[in-house]
Amino acid sequence: MRKFMSLLSSIVFGFAPFLAGVANASDQTKDDERLKNCGSVLKEILDVPDNMPQGLLDKANCVVVFPSVVKAAFIVGGSYGRGAMTCRQGENFQGPWGAPTMMALEGGSFGFQIGGQATDFVLLVMNESGARGILASKVKLGGDASVAAGPVGRDASADTDASLRSEILSYSRARGLFAGVSLEGSTIRPDNGDNQRVYGKKIPAREIVLSGTIAVPPAAEQFISTLDAKTPKHGK
Repeated sequence: MRKFMSLLSSIVFGFAPFLAGVANASDQTKDDERLKNCGSVLKEILDVPDNMPQGLLDKANCVVVFPSVVKAAFIVGGSYGRGAMTCRQGENFQGPWGAPTMMALEGGSFGFQIGGQATDFVLLVMNESGARGILASKVKLGGDASVAAGPVGRDASADTDASLRSEILSYSRARGLFAGVSLEGSTIRPDNGDNQRVYGKKIPAREIVLSGTIAVPPAAEQFISTLDAKTPKHGK
């Protein structure tokens, strides 16, 4: 029995690096798919003129995309999603769009509800305070940072009360319907573990997004190129 257990331990130990490599490759594939989905979702939304007001997009310092967030509920509901965030580079958020940081969205709700739904979310971060807060740590929407449902339509004014008061404007798309939506009570944060896997080393989210020294991963090219094409310059 001792010889058998020793042999079994040797086999497991020998295969451990291989299994770890397979798991890491699988996680890397998921990260790449997430970045590609962010690009696809954003392009589809911005290609429809009646979705998001151009003036608001031009004034945004950062854009966060969470594709296919799962929200399920039976009495107590919750949401969970993974996505990416990019900002205009530089200390004053006036430069070109930077490499994305991976992001996590978590939240909960209470009430008599049942069912499940996958929804795409897009958040516009409208000022420096909101952007720096999100890049630094976990932020509770509606608490640490003010959030409002964003106005919809090409003729919606970029100077609405919501955009003037709120640090973040939030939108959702489910079953083809695009609308402003409140995400109060949810939290968003940089996903440092995923960032380390995507970029190969530990890099602070702020450095990834704002420094201009981090290359855009191939999987995120559509995400960044879409913003470069749709809103190349910061609106005043």
